[in-house]
Amino acid sequence: MKVAVTGVGGGVGQSIIKALNDTTHELVGIDSDLLGAGLYGVPCAYLGHYANKPQFIPRLQEICEEEECEVLFPGLDAELPYLARNKKKMERKTSLTVMVSDPSVVEIADDKLETYYFLEKNGFPALETYNLLDYNGELNFPVVVKPRKGGARSVDKTVIKDNKTLESLQQSSEADKFVIQEYAQGTEYTCGTVSLDGDFLGPIIMKRQLRCGDTYKAFVIKDDPLENHLKEVIEVLNPYGPCNVQLRMDEDVPYIFEFNARCSGTTASRALAGFNEPAMVCDYIQGKTPQYDIKDMVILRYWNELVVEYAQIENMGLNKHVYSRRKL
Repeated sequence: MKVAVTGVGGGVGQSIIKALNDTTHELVGIDSDLLGAGLYGVPCAYLGHYANKPQFIPRLQEICEEEECEVLFPGLDAELPYLARNKKKMERKTSLTVMVSDPSVVEIADDKLETYYFLEKNGFPALETYNLLDYNGELNFPVVVKPRKGGARSVDKTVIKDNKTLESLQQSSEADKFVIQEYAQGTEYTCGTVSLDGDFLGPIIMKRQLRCGDTYKAFVIKDDPLENHLKEVIEVLNPYGPCNVQLRMDEDVPYIFEFNARCSGTTASRALAGFNEPAMVCDYIQGKTPQYDIKDMVILRYWNELVVEYAQIENMGLNKHVYSRRKL
């Protein structure tokens, strides 16, 4: 298949590319940043537009039509609301499948307060969460303050241990953009699932160690009770395609604190462990039965280098696309 991947300058887009590198699928990378590394690590790449620009959707349609792409994987959270709203229109014009969930699912995943409401409403364990601006001291310290929307890689997440620090944050002009949440002790997990028209695949469960908000050491484990819990939650949420779930186990209770209604920065790691989400999606679209075989292993992540010639960057800036025939 011809597979388009957006946001290839970032970790999620690059992770999707890595997961599909050793398959027979042809990759088309798209990013709005001329220096997005993934643009120079795929056989075919195009400059796109930022999600909040009017040209964003038309440019994606133009690229996918030009390259006859059959599936598009988004690599950036900021793109999801726009793709969700335009999914049907994009798919009507071509044979393209846009791997994005309904707007309601995207909204729950993007908004920490909506995530809490969803979990609480459906009777799942949930970390008590409030809008920071309206908070009146309902929680015991320590507490977590984080952006209500977005907040990828734990950016601007703060653990608060005293009233003085909390009051200072509440008085900030940005307070209405944050939530305050009950703090969960225990081990943190990142989990991958795939949902395709009612069929639930997975999950794959990884204990993780973080560095600067990214998973840099992952330990694939088997946990039947947690697997059953994730299946139950995801079947109620009903995302379309890959969905990443982040949680902490506190006294054997799984507290989900974030959904990502997309592939993950650990998608390539999951593929190494036998759970290749993008490949499963491609199989499904082609009418094949998706297969996976999860293996217990430890995955240690590290930086890598990609050398790009100046002429290649100049060519991309001038022509808005390149054919490099390279791999990340």
